[in-house]
Amino acid sequence: MMTAILISLFVAGWVAVAVIGTQAYFRGEQTKPIHERNWRSESFEKLAVSVTGVETDYTDRVPAYRLDAYSSALLPDA
Repeated sequence: MMTAILISLFVAGWVAVAVIGTQAYFRGEQTKPIHERNWRSESFEKLAVSVTGVETDYTDRVPAYRLDAYSSALLPDA
């Protein structure tokens, strides 16, 4: 009987930690700088909204790495 209670508490705690951790991850990802090639990623947006229930605020989110090889106009086309 005592073992069943301990196992159920462990499982409930694990589920709670997984849910809170997932929420924290997606909330953090929704606010940090993003690379230009991933800007407004439809798949991430759908997943983040389904997990957190909050849409990404693009006034908060800024592009990262403005001058890298991906967006550079200085590199020749191959």
